[in-house]
Amino acid sequence: MERIAIVTSGGDAPGMNACIRAVVRHGSAHDLQVFGVCRGYQGMIEGEIIPLGVRDVGNIIQRGGTILRSARCTAFREPEGREQAAARLRTAGIDGLVVCGGNGSMQAALQLSAHWDGGIVGVPASIDNDLSGTDTTIGFDTAVNTALEAIDRIRDTAESQQRAFLVEVMGRKSGAIAVSVALAGGAVGVLAPGLPQDLDALVSFLHSARAARRASNIIIVAEGDEAGGAFEVARALEAHMAMPIRVTVLGHIQRGGAPTAASRILGTRFGAAAVDTLRDGDGGVMVGIRGTEIVRVPLSEAVVEPPCVDAALARLIVGLAG
Repeated sequence: MERIAIVTSGGDAPGMNACIRAVVRHGSAHDLQVFGVCRGYQGMIEGEIIPLGVRDVGNIIQRGGTILRSARCTAFREPEGREQAAARLRTAGIDGLVVCGGNGSMQAALQLSAHWDGGIVGVPASIDNDLSGTDTTIGFDTAVNTALEAIDRIRDTAESQQRAFLVEVMGRKSGAIAVSVALAGGAVGVLAPGLPQDLDALVSFLHSARAARRASNIIIVAEGDEAGGAFEVARALEAHMAMPIRVTVLGHIQRGGAPTAASRILGTRFGAAAVDTLRDGDGGVMVGIRGTEIVRVPLSEAVVEPPCVDAALARLIVGLAG
């Protein structure tokens, strides 16, 4: 193993730059030549592979996004696109590849392995925390804290005007952000994929809260919830209540901004672990974390259905609503 490359793919996640930095510095410390693939798999297909040195990754650990940038690549979905990407890696003399991204990026890495015989190691980076085989992903902690800050601000208005608010958070098919934010933010309810949906019980609770003159009622809705987005849930609730329901969709603010300490540390640990995995000749895996230990998980296991939301946490949210 002499020449390795790192690519950031799919949706950006705070902490990706910490991972890039770790790959470059840890790789260089072990006499590896390190390269960066710009603009995800699209850049790989187009041969945008540049050398990265220690100075190139200075002063980036605190920055959100990814200095290598990312892109959605429809061409990579076809065998011809994947073969072209593999040819670019061979031309550049790349022996090992670190793929930093979410579920779709890991699936693409697995597909690439059928066209390219170099070592491939995945690094889970997704605000959605939607990969199996790891307790958490790069960017998840930052996204939760960003959403939590917004909800704390919304609560001020909710209490001042005694209103009910539905706050929609990101998460795709995973309800991890929604459950974590609801618990940490003191929400009275959460609607997320994988959790029982009981709008009648929610209506009953809101009626009781209004009668008791409860100051604020905040309900967290995951964007992928079976009941629909926050606006659809609001319409369903308003049909049974003589009061307006306010809706706030947090959207992409959850992706941006400086990564938290936890996201920076995780990105750094994962980046160094990915380099060590390539040096060991162990490709076709994703590094992850279980408890406090770094683990290696076959890519085929990492891309199965997202981990289930912890129903016990959801019950705790409701039980503490009062």
